[in-house]
Amino acid sequence: MAAHWLSGLELLASPGQPARAGEALVAADGRLLALGAAAAEQGRALGLQPSAAEGMLLAPALVDPHSVLEEPWGGRAETLSSLAAAAAASGYGTVALLPWARPWRDRADLLQLRWSEPLRLPLWGSFASGDGSGLAPQADQLEAGALGLATGPALPPAELLERGLTLAEWGERPLLLAPRWPELCGGGFVRESVETLRAGWPPDPATSELLPLELLAGLLAQRPVRRPVLMNLSTAGGAERLRRWPAATRPQATVSWWHLLADASRLDLIDQGWRLEPSLGGPLDREALIAALADGLITAVAVHHLPLDSEEQLLPLDQRRAGVAGHGGPLLPLLWQELVERRGWSAGQLWQVLCWGPAQVLGLEPEGLEPGSRRWLLFDPHGAAPAAAAPTSLAANHPCPLTAAGAGAIRASGLSGGDRWLL
Repeated sequence: MAAHWLSGLELLASPGQPARAGEALVAADGRLLALGAAAAEQGRALGLQPSAAEGMLLAPALVDPHSVLEEPWGGRAETLSSLAAAAAASGYGTVALLPWARPWRDRADLLQLRWSEPLRLPLWGSFASGDGSGLAPQADQLEAGALGLATGPALPPAELLERGLTLAEWGERPLLLAPRWPELCGGGFVRESVETLRAGWPPDPATSELLPLELLAGLLAQRPVRRPVLMNLSTAGGAERLRRWPAATRPQATVSWWHLLADASRLDLIDQGWRLEPSLGGPLDREALIAALADGLITAVAVHHLPLDSEEQLLPLDQRRAGVAGHGGPLLPLLWQELVERRGWSAGQLWQVLCWGPAQVLGLEPEGLEPGSRRWLLFDPHGAAPAAAAPTSLAANHPCPLTAAGAGAIRASGLSGGDRWLL
């Protein structure tokens, strides 16, 4: 049996436990065979020589609480198979798909997308029908296996939202709510700030997020639901409003990975990554979101992968759809550099917001390192991915830093075959 005996690495086995020095034995088919002393014992028994892995981290696969795939078959921007390959290349073993698609996935018969193990593809059901005319058949979707219900990229009309909250058909499942009113954006696509005014971009006022948050706070106080989740919080004011929420009823929240790395002061005018929904903020917004994430007010980092094809990406900035791609690029190395290297986070803190927190949002069991599992990755914070690595995602809208990432690379993962490992 072909296997690799990895020595001198750090093991991050489960939430609440710090990384510890150890050894691991992994089979070429991706199975994790043994950890710690058992790995050394079995490695010697197999006649293997240990491979030095000093400074590398063995940890569970990552979890994405929400992303978008509009055309699973025949799509030019992304397909079901290309997204699977891209997610695995980025270290993500679970990607939860929103119902935003063509056609909108608002019926039980449309919730049939699947991936082969060890990848997992839970699906969000739709809170409202795709045309916005009324509530979707929520109970049917949940019975068909939907993990919970999600709104579109903005809140539905207040009357429809109130009716859905009164019925609360999702019970113990999560309800994902986008605190956004496009009518208040005023045509802007970057948050109102000094940097926005200097660049001449049309500003999007913070009230387009703050007023929906106030509405939700009032509705949820009157009609408490079990597991509300705020999708893609994006402003300093939004983070502060969440902080002032009574702890007993405070909803969970997610934040887009790109809002943690970029802001209006860090991008050149010609860079990709300006056009987001919700809008990209300024430096104060980014700092507030990172602080809320560190404090546990924001539960999870979402990839919110929204791929565009190369033709749409050629349109002027204000004419193309909002969104950036994340899967298929070095998302983990970039977040490691920003949060661990620059801000002193521990590996456990990073995995809490990239793995265990997202699993909590989705209502899944926390990931862990267990013999027999293929849901693990080996991350080298100081390594570099090969320059000639073939792209896995079809998306044309990966932000610029993804094409020129610094140090850090996933050396191996049970999510992909051993022929792709860099050991």
